[in-house]
Formats: sequence, C-alpha cells, structure tokens
Amino acid sequence: MSQGFFEQFLIILCCAVIATTLFRRIGLPPLLAYLGVGALLGPYSFALVEDSDSIALLSELGVVFLLFMLGLEFSASRMIAMRRTVFGLGSLQVIITACCLIGIGFLFDLPLITTIVIAGALSLSSTAIVSRELIRRDELGSTHGQLSVGILIFQDLAAVFFLIIVPTMGNSSEFPADSTQLALLLLEGSTLLIVLLLVGHILMPILFHESARSGSSDVFVLTSLAATLLAAWLTHTAGLSMALGGFIAGMMLGESHYRYQLEADIRPFRDVLLGLFFVSVGMQLDLQALLLNGHWVLIFTVGLILLKTLIITLLGSLMHKDPASSLRAGLSLSQGGEFGFALLALALSSDLISSEINAIIVSTIISSMIITPILMNHTEQLSRLLHRKPAISPKTNTLSNTPQTTAPLSGHVIICGFGRVGQVIARFLNRSGIAYIIVDSDPLRVSEAATAGEHICFGDARRDDLLDTLSAADARMVVLSFPDPDISLTALQNIRRRYPELPVLVRTRDDRQLEELQQAGASMVIPETLEASLIICSQALTLLDVEPEKIRQQLDQIRAEHYQLLHGYYHGQTSEKFDSSGNMKEILHPVSLGPHSYAQGRSLQAVALRRYQVRVVMIRRDSRSEQNPGPKVRLQSGDILVLQGPADQVETVEALLQDGP
Repeated sequence: MSQGFFEQFLIILCCAVIATTLFRRIGLPPLLAYLGVGALLGPYSFALVEDSDSIALLSELGVVFLLFMLGLEFSASRMIAMRRTVFGLGSLQVIITACCLIGIGFLFDLPLITTIVIAGALSLSSTAIVSRELIRRDELGSTHGQLSVGILIFQDLAAVFFLIIVPTMGNSSEFPADSTQLALLLLEGSTLLIVLLLVGHILMPILFHESARSGSSDVFVLTSLAATLLAAWLTHTAGLSMALGGFIAGMMLGESHYRYQLEADIRPFRDVLLGLFFVSVGMQLDLQALLLNGHWVLIFTVGLILLKTLIITLLGSLMHKDPASSLRAGLSLSQGGEFGFALLALALSSDLISSEINAIIVSTIISSMIITPILMNHTEQLSRLLHRKPAISPKTNTLSNTPQTTAPLSGHVIICGFGRVGQVIARFLNRSGIAYIIVDSDPLRVSEAATAGEHICFGDARRDDLLDTLSAADARMVVLSFPDPDISLTALQNIRRRYPELPVLVRTRDDRQLEELQQAGASMVIPETLEASLIICSQALTLLDVEPEKIRQQLDQIRAEHYQLLHGYYHGQTSEKFDSSGNMKEILHPVSLGPHSYAQGRSLQAVALRRYQVRVVMIRRDSRSEQNPGPKVRLQSGDILVLQGPADQVETVEALLQDGP
C-alpha cells in the first residue's frame, strides 16, 4: 500500500530520533545517523520513503535557513573586508580544482561536456556540513574558519554559474553553447543579486523594526521566516540557488541589532530541516552501485580529498602566509557538496552523463561527506604535525578589534535591560575597559543606543536560546536590570537551568521579592531603595565624624545579611499599603505582649509565624533590644515584638499573638 507524505515524514522522524540517539551514545556524529537513515529508507534500499522529491524540497529549506544564519555572521561590511579570500582564494580554488578534474577526465577518455559536469560537481564543497561543523565547534571566528567560509561563499556563487550553463549545454549540440544566451542568463542572475542587495539593505531593517514594535514574539518569528523564504523564492524563481537567497537575506541583517534574536528564532527550524537535508542526501546513495564499483568510489574519494586539500593549502599559504590554517581549511573543504547533487541530476536529465558514472560520482560525494566530520575533528592535530606554527585558537577574543555586531563574544558581560540602571552599568563597564553586550526588547531604545555606538541587540532576555547566541557560556557575568522583578525572576530561572555557575547580578526597585530572587540563584540582589538608604546613612555618619572603616564595616555587614536590617518600615497615616503592582507592601509593626497574651510563655518556634510570611526582627525587653531572635527564644509579658511582613499578614499575626489561633 502506497504511503502518503505524512506517513513517510513520520517514518523519517522516528528513525532519525532512534539513530541519532544511538550514534550519540557511541560517540559518532549525528550527521552520520541522518545519512544512514536516508540510505536505508531510500529507493535503493528498503524503499520505505517513495515521495523523496517532497522530502528533498522540505530539506532544502534547512540549507536555506543555514545560509541565512551564515549570512548573519558575514554582513556586507565583513564581506567587503573578506573580498580577497572570497574572490581571490575562492575563485582560484574553483578554477584550479575544476581544471585538474577536467584533465583527469581526459585520462579516462570521457566526453568534454561530461568532464565539465563532474568537475563542477566535485570542485564545490558542502556548505551545509562545513558551516554546521564550524558553528558546532565555535570556529567561525578562527583563521581557518574565515578561510573556509570565504571559499564556500564563492563556491555558492560558482554553483549558480554551473547551474546556469548545464541546461545550455544540454540544449546545444555542441560545446560551447550559445554565448549570447549564456551571457543573458548570467546578466539576469547578477542583476537579481544586485537588486536584492540594494532593496534588502533598505527594506529589511524597516520591516523588522515594525515587527519588533508590535511587541509580539509570534509576529517577529513569522517575519523572520517570511523574509528568509521570500528571498529564497526570488532567487529560485530566477533560476538561481534558494540557499543563495537565504544567505543574502541574512547578510542584509548581519549588522542590525536584531541579529541575535533572529539566530534564536531560526535555529530550531534550521536544525530540524537540516537533519532532513542529510536524510535526503543519504537517499541518493545507491548501495548496489557502491558495492559493484566500490574500488572506484574509494579511489575517487581519497583522490578528491587529497587534491582539494593540497590545492587549498598551497593557495592559502601563498596568499595568506598561514600554512597551518590553510591546511585546516583544506581538510575542512575536501569533500564534494550538496550543489553537486543538483548539478548531476540536471546533467542526467539532459543526457550529459551516464547513469553508471552518475552513481559513482554521487557515491563519491556522499563518501567524502561522511569522512568530513571525522577529518574536522583532527585538523588541528594534523596542522600541528605538518607545520611548526600552530593554528590560531578559535577562542581568541576579538571583541575590541572587530565590528561589535559581528565579533565573537568571550569574557564579556551581558546586560539584560537598558533602562536608566542598565545604561549606568554600561558606562562604568566602558570606562573600566570591560567588554559587554546589551539586550533589550524596546526597538526604539535599541535603535537609539545602536546609533550612538552601543553594542546592543534586540531580544527577549527571558529566552534561554537567545542567551546561547550571546555566548552566555563564555560570559563573565549577567546583569538583570529590569524594573519588573517578575521578568528578572523568569530570566534568572532560565539562566540557572542552563548556566548554573554563571554569576548573575539582579537589580530590583525594592525588597519585595528579594528572598525569592536569592532562592532562584541570584549571585547578588541589589534593591535600589535600600542601597540609596545605605548611601544616605553613610553620608550622615561621615558628617558625624564616624570613622570611615566603621561605616564600611556596617555597610558590609548589612549587605552580607541581605539587607535584613532595612526590610520594611513603620507606616503612617499617609503611607500607601499597596505598591504599583497592587501587591501589599512590607511593613514594620510593634506588638506589645501583656500577661494575658496567647504568645506569653511560648517560644517563637511554637507560635509558628513563618507560615504567615511574617518574622520577628527585634524583641525589646527591659530596655534592651535583641535583633533577629532565634526560634527557641521564649516570650515574656512586657516584651515588645517588632514584626516584619506584608501589611495584611502582620495584622493576622498580631491577632494570633494576642488571642491565639
């Protein structure tokens, strides 16, 4: 019985979950699990998935989202700065590799058109695999990561050229094809790219600013998806790569303050769809052809890896004078790419390549893809073995040496909330030479601060996936400066769940939720009103000629006791019992015990005041005061108890002390 798309999609998901779980248990990359699932479910094995075209279309969106996120890392200004790598090293790599492969094709006596198709397919590398592995290893900012991505960007442009000329070769009886037609197609593609860059640079920031002003995370996510897919559709309609459209959309937003929120929103879609992409790649593996021509596949795979590694290493060493990083880039880019599948499928439909040769080349590309993660795990050791100069560490903090919106983050402070307090903190950090990044959900404030040169981005700090994009794992501290303690509490709980050792400083207006924030894991909670009181007290004591050391000791003791001495205050007739949120304020209230009071002769523990959120902060007895009495203190007639807690609860406790439960 034939299965619908839903059933096939469900089979893929279930098998992928099982395979990736098993592969992680045995320490193998999940990419191999996806490829294996595709090979087993595909048409050349158990054929459980028949509608592979629908799966392939869905999975291609994974590459689109991956390129979108890659575009966020490489903004227009950064692309201009990398032009030597992209257009110099990248173009030479593609041209020299293609020429070498064409020469090898002549040795096998293959037709010229067939050798050009094979050369185009094998000279390109896998953007999906290399980018994913570089991101996973946090090596995009390293020297070899920059070289790899620069070459990949040009390869994506070269893929457009190959995808344009292959149909013209198929429609022509001889090669070269009609040069006028080819020139028109190339002109059309170039014009579309320029228009997208110009229009996107103007419209995209406006679109996302309006989306952010709506205050709805759903609208922002939908805007992100729509903008990415629209750019991909435009390039696809013009006969270009969908992934190229995604890259351009990301590049237009790479310097905006929405970059980190966009990364957090797109990542879940990217990871799921990218997994489907690798499944679809595995479906193209013809196991029977692999067995029959295994020796050729092995020879071509090893030869391809050696050839591309050698070419990129030599070119990188000559142009960038860094043999170690060039070798690492060469090993990373030594595989065939996903664009090769599209190119071979196009050539096969145009009868430019035989099915047997196509099966061998496809198997070669997949085999080289499988080996890539293993090679990338050992590139640093190989580069150190072959070169005396070690590769540059990817963890170098270049925050102060590169544009702030694209620099890697490490050893920084994350300021969540950029109101009055957040801005003061940022100024002090700046004066102290400490790197920081700010996240705020007010698009107008973000725009104003970004214009003034602040390192700020738009986003909701309560989302733990956003903190991932802000490199919270490498941060020195997080400062929560929200005026609303509920927002701070939610953000704090998310931070503690993912980063239990990360210091978190929380600012609040008052002490209403101080204990709750401390219990949630705040390293320190600073209530504004209490700190202001301490400053006034210290100034008063200074004017009264109290020794500065004694003042400092008192202040340190109060802070060490979490401001217990300052909690609550005696209310008067004009005092408000409710705060701005409608919650009962915490007050101080004295209660005098008489000979007939219920609490007389009982210990504080026996009275059990804690269940009412009220505590006794002082007992005054015989003209002496005892601060913070212990639970075993027995109460006597004539004691004056100072209660601290919410106003309504204090009234309840007073009645309990006098009349009993």
